[in-house]
Amino acid sequence: MKFTKRIALVAMVSSLAITTVMAQGVRESSETLQLNNLTATAKTSGFNYNRMGEVVKGEATDSDKVVLDIAATSDIHGRIYPYEYATDSPDSEAGYTLTYDVVKQIKANNPDTLLMDIGDVMQDNSAELFNDMDVHPMVEAMNYMGYDLWSLGNHEFNFGLSFLERNIEAFNGRVVSSNIVKTDGSGYFVNPYQIFVIDGVRVAVVGGIAPHVAQWEASTPDHFQGLDFENNIEALKKTIASIDGQYDVLVAAMHVGRNGEYEDEGTGGVFNIAQEVPELDLIIAGHEHATYCEKVNDTWVLEPGKYGAQVAFSEITVEKENGEWVVTNVDAKNIATKGLDPDTELAEKFKFVHEKSLSDAREQIGEVTENFVDGVDYITGEDHVTTMPTTQMEDTAIIDLINTVQMKYADAQIASCATFNSDQALFKGPLRKKDMAFIYKYSNTLMGVNMTGENLLNYMEWAVSFFNTYEDGDVTISFNPEKRSYNYDMFSGVNYQVDVSKPVGHRIVNATVDGQPIDPTANYKVAVNNYRFGTLSSNGWATADDVYFTSANDLDATIRSMIQDYVVNDLHGELSPVCDHNWELIGMTDSYMNPEVIAAIKAGKISIPTSSDGRTMNVKAVKLTDLK
Repeated sequence: MKFTKRIALVAMVSSLAITTVMAQGVRESSETLQLNNLTATAKTSGFNYNRMGEVVKGEATDSDKVVLDIAATSDIHGRIYPYEYATDSPDSEAGYTLTYDVVKQIKANNPDTLLMDIGDVMQDNSAELFNDMDVHPMVEAMNYMGYDLWSLGNHEFNFGLSFLERNIEAFNGRVVSSNIVKTDGSGYFVNPYQIFVIDGVRVAVVGGIAPHVAQWEASTPDHFQGLDFENNIEALKKTIASIDGQYDVLVAAMHVGRNGEYEDEGTGGVFNIAQEVPELDLIIAGHEHATYCEKVNDTWVLEPGKYGAQVAFSEITVEKENGEWVVTNVDAKNIATKGLDPDTELAEKFKFVHEKSLSDAREQIGEVTENFVDGVDYITGEDHVTTMPTTQMEDTAIIDLINTVQMKYADAQIASCATFNSDQALFKGPLRKKDMAFIYKYSNTLMGVNMTGENLLNYMEWAVSFFNTYEDGDVTISFNPEKRSYNYDMFSGVNYQVDVSKPVGHRIVNATVDGQPIDPTANYKVAVNNYRFGTLSSNGWATADDVYFTSANDLDATIRSMIQDYVVNDLHGELSPVCDHNWELIGMTDSYMNPEVIAAIKAGKISIPTSSDGRTMNVKAVKLTDLK
């Protein structure tokens, strides 16, 4: 089986976007804006996104009152249709065909509505099938729907700069991010801000991105070569100061969550921004996949969730006072798309995307001889998880399959991976390509890294901080709401126990490799995905010099494609569950899994809470005292 190239080098489209924008009646001013001696125009060769100047929407009004409408999507992640190709099933809360229905209704009331996307557009849901096109269908779809602005997300950098750059050039609107600068000091990667003149009112939109792209893409430094990602709050303040007096309304379009990703690094989320930058009239966020709309420090802050489940909508009222426009009111809300009919025109235009994605997902590559996980939900035993995933509570054949593949291709002693999908499973019957995406959601690449035993143990301790500390009287083991499930790695090639009754940093017990305790001074070959290598490098557990293998360079392959290659070529299409049960959770008392309490959970009499953002299930242990 040949590994297919993920990215084809295609010449960048240069003038198409400008021509299209002008054809739509958007007028450009000739000014070139300077920002603290950093111009938005690159002074060196290479990518040169030079599309500054005001964008005019609508005619100036004689009225002393204007109501501005802003609609935004975020974290669409490859979804045009309301369909999840990894499971080959409809998703009634996903896709541009649903959000476009909302946008068309908004624009019917106000044709000059400002439409923007807050990042993570082209990754996931089989979108990678179209990466070799001159213009990715997701960008084509944004153009078709008339998006005015695109604030870059971190996943935009997953497939290399040439891929991103040609799609930025092809986008008809403006692309913004105030904290991505060129390392040679020549300017910004894209516009730090954009000013729209809407019905005569100047609306400045400043973009921003989570500043950890270099960490997350550490395994592929060419994906951000020549770029620095600055502190997002400081960059935002600097940009706003540079355009003082040039706007009437100030909006931030930030691909960051509510709170800082890593608070000890001094970078902040949108709630921090609302506190530190009070002059903002509105903040629209992305990245967290959360749905909220809150007033923080008298500023509306909202995020429309993931995949197109919501459209963020804001109405800003401005009135003339002494000849100047002044914001007198801001209203904000998220509009749900569930229950709406997909837009038929958009669906027809991109029918080829749906058909190709379905065909690829349904291609049979083998046969599964037996179920890989019996009881996907740890408590209910159902195939859909409502309490906690079995794959996070005990070793399973699913995790062992992934780690086996990683150790094989990286020629490693040890491998690690996380559960990316709580319903992760393989069932007896035909094995199709969609199942590869179902058990390994992301297009991660594989790395082989030399690690000392000391650093390996530190890494393992970091991973198991996913669990809350177990206490006597707890019936269940619960998860830390501050740690995402994709950061809980499970290890193969190491026999170990996790004592959940012990504090964080002291939970790994009896860890051995080849029957011998892990030697803190010895070197071990460890297979990890490229995202996790960013964690290792940021914590000082591995450096670029420790890397001895990368599938991106050595095989031009993703972990998902390697699993498929292993099944087809090594197993000849016959996949059977194999689990070595090399790890287990310990430290629980007699109250653990009390039958009476478990029965009450199954009957729905006791519910297990999820995190406030809905992204982490099982965040609090059920106790004996909960049985009433």
